[in-house]
Amino acid sequence: MAAFRLLYLICVGLLFGVCFGADPFANFELDISYITASPLGVPQQVIAVNGKFPGPVLNVTTNYNVVVNVKNKLDENLLMTWSGIQMRRSSWQDGVLGTNCPIPPKWNWTYQFQVKDQIGSFFYYPSLGMQRSSGGFGPFIVNNRDIIPIPFNTPDGDIVIMIGDWYTRNHTALRNALDGGKELGMPDGVLINGKGPYRYNNSLVPDGIEHETINVDPGKTYRIRVHNVGVSTSLNFRIQGHNLLLAETEGYYTSQQNYTSMDIHVGQSYSFLVTMDQNASTDYYIVASARFVNESLWQKVTGVAVLHYSNSKAGPTGPLPDPPNDIYDRSYSLNQAMSIRQNVSASGARPNPQGSFHYGSINVTDVYMLKSGPPLTIDGKLRATYNGISFVNPDTPIRLADVYKVKGDYKLDFPDTPSDRAAVVDRSVINATYKGFIEIILQNNDTIVQTFHLDGYSFFVVGMGYGEWTEKNRGSYNRWDAISRSTVQVFPGGWTAVFVSLDNVGAWNLRTENLDRWYLGQETYMRIINPEDSGNKTELPVPDNVLYCGALSHMQKPQKTSLASSLKVDSHFCVVLVIAFLTAMFLAF
Repeated sequence: MAAFRLLYLICVGLLFGVCFGADPFANFELDISYITASPLGVPQQVIAVNGKFPGPVLNVTTNYNVVVNVKNKLDENLLMTWSGIQMRRSSWQDGVLGTNCPIPPKWNWTYQFQVKDQIGSFFYYPSLGMQRSSGGFGPFIVNNRDIIPIPFNTPDGDIVIMIGDWYTRNHTALRNALDGGKELGMPDGVLINGKGPYRYNNSLVPDGIEHETINVDPGKTYRIRVHNVGVSTSLNFRIQGHNLLLAETEGYYTSQQNYTSMDIHVGQSYSFLVTMDQNASTDYYIVASARFVNESLWQKVTGVAVLHYSNSKAGPTGPLPDPPNDIYDRSYSLNQAMSIRQNVSASGARPNPQGSFHYGSINVTDVYMLKSGPPLTIDGKLRATYNGISFVNPDTPIRLADVYKVKGDYKLDFPDTPSDRAAVVDRSVINATYKGFIEIILQNNDTIVQTFHLDGYSFFVVGMGYGEWTEKNRGSYNRWDAISRSTVQVFPGGWTAVFVSLDNVGAWNLRTENLDRWYLGQETYMRIINPEDSGNKTELPVPDNVLYCGALSHMQKPQKTSLASSLKVDSHFCVVLVIAFLTAMFLAF
């Protein structure tokens, strides 16, 4: 009996260790389907998540293991990507064509990844074929663990605002326009949380459009997370009469500064602390208006929501708050971007200060200049390029092709500088060096603001300017407290420079977030491998549920009807398991 009791205690200890000693799991189900909605007063097909447009918030905590079962109820292939989530050691979960085979219609696929050492404001969306222009997006929030303090007083509430330009044509029609060699033209409006503008002007805004209302209490301070999930338009965000105290962007705390408005470019995310300190007897405008366009022509492309105080007696009044008046001098937005600095004294996801990584004193190992220009015709098709290469995705995802030794799937010859040769369509990727520290200079010779995004990483935004970049510009770099983020703007006729520490093995998409330019081929990948890793210490193995396509299509088995997602050891399951185990052992006595 004594031996039996000892075995009992050992088993209980092991069970509790397995269940409660590891990082918790967070499980989500996302059904991606079409619904009919009329955000601008015109019925159209939009992409919903769990029947909602926009989709639900995915709310987790640092180091959680996230399990997301995605059901594709569209009539075409689907992949979901997680903008700004670094997918440490696991590009298999990144959700773009160079890393994942697509989820066919009527299939489901379960993503599993850890939000390792991350905090902040992010969003998810479908990455294929302009689908984000029809919806399918939603917020993704990663909270600090309780033991790690945030560098501001705990807000009284958390508010998510998703802004973006919007077309009444769906993604299929927009895709067909680009395939036919046409530009997309001016959007039909700007949505705020999937809704059209409040009728602030009877001639510009038709009657019968549903607008968004944000409810607040006077005197309280809210964390307002704003994401630009649009197609290609930079937007200026502002709240009538209220200051925006910038606190975080894409997973990094900023030095706290007040702004009356903020330019938020396609794919970018910000957190503001906003105190409800105005006269609470009326409501206030929340505005997202187009930037770097002909503002007078684009007046109808303005998103307007209502900030409603709980004891307000009347709606918002007066004209909309003014946007920046910089039509003749575009330095305002650039100076604003460079004023965003990292809070080097705050802890991030871990208890050490964010600024303890002294990036400015690290020797650069490689330099890449990526030059973009307006779309051009290659072999009779409209295409967009980096360094004269318009990327076409390989038939087999890059690392899957490596593991199964598929030859000729892609080429490791992406040029580190622009060339004078004629533009080509190719499958050329960057052969990056593990543990390298690279400088990427983005030269935008296009006519529009572009946003550059790198999956699997954040990068230090060390420099930005107008004109052609030269080596002399390195003298203006911020080498101490540059903000770290995953998406940065590059102004037309200008440049942006970033530093990246290549410590995350995998194949990582490097692209413009402007959906039209991305669809036309303005992207590539960085392939980063550790030649000394023989035991999957720096890269996780191919997941058990991997989908096969391209040269490996013959390995894909038909998908069986199964439980909504694989059984994972989460806290609820463990409680049930522990109770069942204890009951069984008690009965054995």
